[in-house]
This record gives sequence, structure tokens and C-alpha cells, in this order.
Amino acid sequence: MDSPLAAVAKLAGFYLRKGGKLPILIVAVAVFLLAAVLYGEDMRSLAEYSWWRYKALYETDYAPGDPFVPEACDLSDGDWVFDQDYPPYREGDCEFLSKQVSCLQNGRPDTLYQKWRWQPKNCSLPRFDARRMLEWLRGRRMVFVGDSINRNQWESMVCLMQTVVPRGRRSRIVDGSRIIFPIKEYHASIEFYWAPFLVESNSDEPEFHSIPVRVINPDSVEKHAAHWKGADVLVFNSYIWWMNDPRMKVLRPGAKNWTEHQEIGRREAYERVLRTVFDWVDRNLDPNSSSVFFMSMSPLHGRSMDWGNPDGVKCAKEREPIRNMSGVHIGTEMGLWALARKAAASTARVPVTFVDITAMSERRKDAHTSVFTMQQGKVLTPEQKAEPAKFADCLHWCVPGLPDTWNQLIYARFLSGRRPQR
Repeated sequence: MDSPLAAVAKLAGFYLRKGGKLPILIVAVAVFLLAAVLYGEDMRSLAEYSWWRYKALYETDYAPGDPFVPEACDLSDGDWVFDQDYPPYREGDCEFLSKQVSCLQNGRPDTLYQKWRWQPKNCSLPRFDARRMLEWLRGRRMVFVGDSINRNQWESMVCLMQTVVPRGRRSRIVDGSRIIFPIKEYHASIEFYWAPFLVESNSDEPEFHSIPVRVINPDSVEKHAAHWKGADVLVFNSYIWWMNDPRMKVLRPGAKNWTEHQEIGRREAYERVLRTVFDWVDRNLDPNSSSVFFMSMSPLHGRSMDWGNPDGVKCAKEREPIRNMSGVHIGTEMGLWALARKAAASTARVPVTFVDITAMSERRKDAHTSVFTMQQGKVLTPEQKAEPAKFADCLHWCVPGLPDTWNQLIYARFLSGRRPQR
């Protein structure tokens, strides 16, 4: 068989014998083939250089698997994969990260907990693109509503978004129960609102909520909701405060103060609260311009025996996720999970996306703040750190860490179309 160069030479000779009458296209193809033979390696190198230069300059426009995540894909079903490219930002670069979740600053000696990427079984989870998310939030409010776990997630979101906001233009505003991260150039904000039970309760003061007898008003949300009204994206959660007692104290009808209460079952109270909140959502939000998410239960890793480590002390000194969940029972109240999923699907006008983080989070015994945190406003002392059975926090999560994946799930659903429309 003739080489490409010989084939081009024959074609040129044929062209000359015909008096130069061949079509222009054939001549162009011949010239291209000749160039490919003579300069093929250089052309390939140039193409590769141009692509990688494009990728470097426009990294936020390049995302494998972007921009669509099938609605049918179960993002909650997957595995944790060790990934040296993680985390997406450094703890020290997050300007407003609280000391409570700044585990490295508080003395945690390892960074392995930052290196795990969630991989769904049947689809790809797109990486978080802060600039694209920022464009979607242009002119809008995103409000996280709930307890300290939701504040944990809000801090993660702020850290993720700070990567595209210049340091000199960042600020944080504390306004009562609200913490606001404004992004002035985009006329946008990412906010957290403290409401641990979502509805009114006697624990609504963000700085003074350690009350021994907690009472809720399951049918009243307007006091809180006045601060959410006008939000374009709402992210709700409420779980851990429900786990102190199987029975909840609820305000009696017509009660004059919080001492006038009665007890009902936890699940009954939880269902009433969700109905109150989602009824408000249906009445007050525009389905064409609002996005609503409800985060499922974030687990507590308080018993190392749950994952087969009889020599462990709660979540302290854990360094890897649980690989095999067969026979493992962390103790999450799945009855509340089922109620939340059902309630989220019950709205008539405004769709609510139930974001299932429970199973993936149950595996992450390694990702809690443990003894590398604060208590009563102070970082734990070396003496306290030496007593993990007493002081380890196996409820909250280090940042960077697991909450980044929760926000990645929200981002993936935005990519699928569940986002506010202009």
C-alpha cells in the first residue's frame, strides 16, 4: 500500500496530466494530507496545547458530565472514593468559617477526611462550579433555614462560593437570627436563618437556646417566615433537636406563655410541623421563580460499636468512612425520614426537592469535628481533648468536608432544571 506521501504525489501528478482541471476540494484535501504527514506531530501538539490552555483559562466552563443529571438517577446511592484532588478549597482560605468546624485550626492532625468524593452508582455527580452557581444566583436570595447542622451546610456553601468572590469584597452581616453573606456585584445573598424546629419555639434565640424544657408551637410559622419571604431558594432542615425525647412538648391552643403545654408523640409533632411549613411554602411562593429543598437527616456517630469498633470512643480517632454498611445501624430515626420525604412530595403548587443525604452521611464516621471543636465558646483544651468520651462532638462536621457534598447535590439538581427562573 502506498504511503500517504506517495498517494499525495500520485494525486498531484494526475492533477497536472489533466491540465490542472481537478475540483478545488480535491486539491485542498491533498494539501491537507501532505501537511498532516509532514507536520502531523506538530499539529497534534498544537491541538493538545490549545485544548489544555482553554481548559486552564476557562476552567469553570469545563465540567465532565455537565450540564445534565437525570432526574431518575439516585444520587444518594453510591460510594465514597478517595480523591487526591479534594478538597475544593482550603480551610485557611475560607474567611468566615467558624472555629466550631475549623478542625485543622483546632489541632486535627490529619486531612484524610477532606479527600473523599461521593460517586453515585448509576450516574456522574458534576463537580461544584461556583461561578456558574453565582450566575444562577444573580439578583436572588438563597436562605438556609434550620438548626446548627444547616448552619454547618451554610458555612460550606459560603466557603465554596468565596472561591469566586475577591477577598476584599467579602463580608458577613449578623442580624438577629440571620447571618448574611452578601455578594454585592451580583445583587445576591446566601443567608442562614436560625429556626431549629422551623416553627416557633422557646428555643428561637440563636445565642440562648440551651433550654432544659423545649416547647414548640407546631401550627405557627409566620414569625420566622416573615424573614424568608421573598427568598428565591430555600433550604430547610430539622432533625437533631427532635431526638432528645420520644415525646414533644407542644403549646396548648390559646396558651398565654410557654409553660402552658402538653405532650404528644414525636412523629405526630414532626408531621404537624412539616405540614405547617410546606403549607406556608405553597401559599407564599411562586412555583415559577422559587426553588425549595429539604435536607434529610444528618446522623450522629455516638457509638463505635455500631460500626464494629469495640475499642473506639464514639467518632474520635476515626480516619475512614464505613466501607460496608451490611449489619451497620447508626440509629438514625428513619420514621422521621419517611415523614419528611412524604411531606416534601405533598405540596400542591410549589415543588419541594427532598435531598437525601442520610445514607451517604451515615458512612462518614471520620468526618465529624470530634474533639477538634469548641464548647461554650472556647476551643477544647488539651485536657478536654484527652477525654473524647465526654467531649467529642460526633454531630457536627468539619469544613471542608461532608457538607460540601450536600451542597454539590443541590448544585446537581440546579443543573437538572430545579432552579429559579428569570
